[in-house]
Amino acid sequence: MTDKPKEPTGDPDATATGRGVSSPYDSPTGQFPRVGGGPELRKDVPRTDEELGLDPDVPTVGEQAGQTPPYSYASIPPAAAAPGTPSSALRRRAAENRRGTLDFGLFLLRLTVGGTFIYHGLQKLTGWFHGPGLDGTRDMMTGGGWDHATLASILVTTGELLGGVLLVLGLATPLAAGAVLAVIINAWLWKQGMIPGFQYNAGTKSGVELDSVLTGGAAALLLTGPGRWSLDRSRGWATRPAWGTFVVLLLAVAVAILTYWFLHGGNPLTGIGPFD
Repeated sequence: MTDKPKEPTGDPDATATGRGVSSPYDSPTGQFPRVGGGPELRKDVPRTDEELGLDPDVPTVGEQAGQTPPYSYASIPPAAAAPGTPSSALRRRAAENRRGTLDFGLFLLRLTVGGTFIYHGLQKLTGWFHGPGLDGTRDMMTGGGWDHATLASILVTTGELLGGVLLVLGLATPLAAGAVLAVIINAWLWKQGMIPGFQYNAGTKSGVELDSVLTGGAAALLLTGPGRWSLDRSRGWATRPAWGTFVVLLLAVAVAILTYWFLHGGNPLTGIGPFD
């Protein structure tokens, strides 16, 4: 007894085309067959908010509660300072403000050093305070062995007077201190070279005692700054001078030595130690 062949189901064209019988659900993206000559049924999956019937402008629950979105990566926030503890910037500013009498001391030093240079500059320029005046200064430097006495007298008078005024005001202090430092080093070398040997006693004509004190004061003001009682108070070099001021110090010494070598010549240290 033979089995009766089963009649094909599904697509009536499957037998004619030689394809096997398959379900319309085999391919999720395929089309449903027409039923009763009706329209094709498609299996389209909604993918957008509009297709799902959602309003994209509606805020989420977290946004409605005013919460900030979470970090995109894990991080550990810095530990908060204890209540009442000042920040590092405030502590640093408070330490800078605790200067005590430092600014007043620098002001007195500027008045003393700058005022002394103004005094000597006015002596050479105007003849005040029993000074020699410009002509007398030139003659004095000519007799002291200066090869270019006119130029040397102009330089020393300008450096003393202008540098002294700027020091008292505390204006352009590195330039002012460097100028008077170069001038006083030249004066020190000149006096020291008058007589062989070390001449320090201020009671002698070639004593460099006063010149040494003024040299130290000008160098100190150059390295410390003029302080806050000055017109340079908003400048960094007024209260916190950096290594640039030390460079200015070296330049002032170099200018003084070169000026002495060019305008006067000779070795001012003759007779001192190894310079015999």
